[in-house]
Amino acid sequence: MTQEAKKFDAIYEGAIEPGSEPKKLFKQAYEGAITATSYAEILLNQAISRFGEDHPVAYPDTAYYLPVIRCLSGEEVTKLGDLPPILNRMRAQINEKKTFENARLWGESTWYAAEIIEAIRYLNYETEGPLMPQPWTGFIGDPVVRKYGIKMVDWTIPGEAVILGRAKDSKKLAKIVQDLMSKGMMLFLSDEVIEQLLDEGFKLGVDYIAFPLGNFTQVVHAGNYALRAGLMFAGIAPGEREAHRAYQQSRVLAFILYLGEHDMVKTAAAMGGIFLGFPVITDQELSEDEQIKDWFISEPDYDKMVQTALEVRGIKITSIDIDIPITVGPAFEGETIRKGDMYVEMGGSRTTAFELVRSVSADDIEDGKIEVVGPSIDDIEEGARLPLGIMVEVYGRKMQDDFEGVLERRIHDFINYGEGLWHTGQRAINWLRISKDAVAKGFKFEHYGELLIAKMKEEFPAIIDRVQVKIITDEAQVDENIKIARDVYTQRDERLRGLTDENVETFYSCILCKSFAPNHVCVVTPERVGLCGAVSWLDARASYEIDSTGPNQPIDKGTALDDVKGMWNSVNQYVYKESNRNLDEVNIYSMMDRPMTSCGCFEAIMAIVPEANGIMITTREHGGMTPCGMTFSTLAGTVGGGLQTPGFMGIGRTYINSKKFIPADGGIARIIWMPKELKEYLREDFIERSKEEGLGEDFIDKIADENVGTGPEEILSFLEEKGHPALTMDPMM
Repeated sequence: MTQEAKKFDAIYEGAIEPGSEPKKLFKQAYEGAITATSYAEILLNQAISRFGEDHPVAYPDTAYYLPVIRCLSGEEVTKLGDLPPILNRMRAQINEKKTFENARLWGESTWYAAEIIEAIRYLNYETEGPLMPQPWTGFIGDPVVRKYGIKMVDWTIPGEAVILGRAKDSKKLAKIVQDLMSKGMMLFLSDEVIEQLLDEGFKLGVDYIAFPLGNFTQVVHAGNYALRAGLMFAGIAPGEREAHRAYQQSRVLAFILYLGEHDMVKTAAAMGGIFLGFPVITDQELSEDEQIKDWFISEPDYDKMVQTALEVRGIKITSIDIDIPITVGPAFEGETIRKGDMYVEMGGSRTTAFELVRSVSADDIEDGKIEVVGPSIDDIEEGARLPLGIMVEVYGRKMQDDFEGVLERRIHDFINYGEGLWHTGQRAINWLRISKDAVAKGFKFEHYGELLIAKMKEEFPAIIDRVQVKIITDEAQVDENIKIARDVYTQRDERLRGLTDENVETFYSCILCKSFAPNHVCVVTPERVGLCGAVSWLDARASYEIDSTGPNQPIDKGTALDDVKGMWNSVNQYVYKESNRNLDEVNIYSMMDRPMTSCGCFEAIMAIVPEANGIMITTREHGGMTPCGMTFSTLAGTVGGGLQTPGFMGIGRTYINSKKFIPADGGIARIIWMPKELKEYLREDFIERSKEEGLGEDFIDKIADENVGTGPEEILSFLEEKGHPALTMDPMM
């Protein structure tokens, strides 16, 4: 065992007193590992016999091959013939001597076996498609891991719960899951617990960060999800086994709830979790000599299981309880309420609607006051459409007018945290729906107020002391107050228009991702949003006001070393220190010369396309091929983890419309390809930017998308036909 391995394994010391090993537990895990690897061998031999050793093997939507194997051993499995020596090595490490150290290795072997079994299941994926109907997920692709990366970074998602087996009582299971969802936990579900929850009416799937993986060996998809975090965000190299184990134990705060009668393979898989630092809590009555202190724990009382799991894993939950009749938590943020499930909707061009946050004086606010003006839920019929105004007034001694927009944008998040609530848009283009289920549970319009007051105070305690909310559903009142709101929007836009990189003296850092990506540093300026898209300059400034020791720190700009490329000595000094002395210099406005690093939470990726003398941009949502010959997942594996990669860079979507969009490299005139969805998302503001740059109103239509093609030849033909300016610009390289 290496010194690094010994240092990591010190976390297990003292769990078992010498001579008191839980022999029965170890016997089951040992037999489970033998069974799992033997089953994998049978299936692997059958697959090789049928398809041949050179047949490709891969999961969909990942740049990390078979992630458990890639992460822990570094091996790039691309064909079936790569797997027999790997499996043989894992079988060879199953030593029958029943010790805690060996039991953890049996667990590792079981995860390898499960990964191989699952990979074989995907051999026909390209021709047959998904293995299981929705909501079952099976393997979870890289775009989903990145989508939720920022929420794990900022602790919105405080940890991961893997629930395995069959609960003794489905209603008590539902209570556990509801509790975990309200606490913001990410859930991975395997085996019969999935059917139990569906029978109880639970909504599961990617949109609810509650992943029903499947049965039996599909629990490994919880492991290969967690392991990719170290590869994506921390830049830990494949094969650095002990570094990955340490990262999982210290940063990916996961635990396993092992429910129902124990099965030897499931027990061996649970040991695989312990191998990575994930404690296991079971609902079975176990004697002392069948348990492992802090690692394999018996808690038969379902009312105590969650608290026990959180305590043993060291997860601290700081969210407050909100007294409304629906569950509130990030798990519901992705919930879609379709027309058939809707009780009432507001806005979205169907009716007039708006939302507004204003700062007021202490004399003009009554803390906690909620007023509903107009018809209530009880006054309307199912399927109704109403006008809506949401007016939130706040007071705080440190509150500033420029923070109003920051708080206003959070209305979207806070309302979407409510089970059965749906919100999109902002300002006077918002669109909201309330589900039939939420109304059946007793949700009223005033509960919008309860939710917003609680979340505003919870999220912004340093700048908000008092909050009051007015919900307006009376048409005349909405029409009157929307005029006030539009005046405020106009005044606010005029203030923000003056916020340019040149006329501020301070930039802000964002090191939210530092715990996930230790060498990455974002520098946020008025004209360059954080690459996750979630942190603007105003957001960062507000965050600093809230917590002066937090992840957003001021960087006094000083004199630029290079105005065009965007280099400042003060920024270099800060980045050098916070990147653990890995980065000497950074140009904020260039992707070709010492660009800013990327963590893994980026919304989009830019990449040079030399054949067209331009750049392509792809997004997390676009799963297809791109003109640089790589999918988003493969590109992300290249640029993430805090690396400085000239010619490639992760960005936030709105940066594309900034006047500071890579001016050193030619600006937006260099863009030769984007997915159609991104073009439509940017269209209105992009056209204005194109006109400002003298590129014409039709420039966006000169940019190719996937409908034109994804190969360089197809793209070049299109660009030449359209007369794209990149073709005649100075060479990028």
